[in-house]
Amino acid sequence: MRRIFGIILIFLFLISCKQEYLPRNISAISVETYNIDTTSIRAIQVIDSTTVVYAGSNGTIGTTVDNGKTWSILNIKYKDSIIPNFRSLAFNGSDYFALSIANPALLYKISDMEATLQYTEEGAKVFYDAIAFFDDNKHGIAVGDPTENCASILITDDGGENWHKIPCENLPEIAEGEAFFAASNTNIKTIGSTVYIASGGKKSRILKSNNFGKTWQLFETPIIQGNGPQGMYSIDFYDKNNGIAIGGDYSKPLENKANKAITADGGKTWTLIADAENPNYKSCVQYVPNTNGKEVFAVGKTGISYSKDGGLTWNKVSNDSYYTIQFINKNTAWLGGANKIGKLEL
Repeated sequence: MRRIFGIILIFLFLISCKQEYLPRNISAISVETYNIDTTSIRAIQVIDSTTVVYAGSNGTIGTTVDNGKTWSILNIKYKDSIIPNFRSLAFNGSDYFALSIANPALLYKISDMEATLQYTEEGAKVFYDAIAFFDDNKHGIAVGDPTENCASILITDDGGENWHKIPCENLPEIAEGEAFFAASNTNIKTIGSTVYIASGGKKSRILKSNNFGKTWQLFETPIIQGNGPQGMYSIDFYDKNNGIAIGGDYSKPLENKANKAITADGGKTWTLIADAENPNYKSCVQYVPNTNGKEVFAVGKTGISYSKDGGLTWNKVSNDSYYTIQFINKNTAWLGGANKIGKLEL
């Protein structure tokens, strides 16, 4: 009898595991706003239900540990006069790493609200766009626009203590006019030892490495491309095979042609979705955790949109303008925007 009862329990468990996730019916949302003066926030790191850190355009690092009630602000200057414009921020489990755009590139480690400069790079073409750590928290990677005929890619294998730039002979050659967008710190995605990086401009393609950046592949996409502001601005993957990309033309934000695509083979091939349908230009797309890749949010200066079928169809759920979004869990997310941080509760 006990054996039969045990078999029945296992059978019921297996059935429950196979049940299809039923997405929520979300028609509108509200976002609690925290005003942050004189800084554009395109990079955030959500740690837990009460802790979030942002990096701002005026050299500020902001931290709350009490769910947004109070904020601690660190102001960073380089050589007493240069204020870094941070659009990239990463967390390795203990320390934060903020990376500035433009010349000179400045990469700081933030520990206990103290900043230490870890890497600098000077040059007329220097412009870094995004940074992330891999799951092991030892390996990290940053991507920037080309200074030669390849992407500018920095890597670390010691938790961010030392960074070095990958030589072009070890990277795929990219097209003249192909670059990357520093819009939301989400044109880069890591899973395990794999990294995906989305380009834009003259070409809009996926750079992929399965081994922490040692070797690379380059894949074409059908996303709009051909000139400077066109291409992929953001990507996300909910496993190593299934991902989504979004972007468009920043100079024509109301257009919605060829600006959304999905992949089911790890970025090798992409299929346009909701083509010529809203949402239009967006700077960030993210899967909602623990929804089996069904629920997706996209944010940008044209508002916030939601999909409950993996991106095939969408509803606009808010007119609020934000650059980036990051989820704590399936019910809560933080957002970064112009002079503000937002918190979304579902």
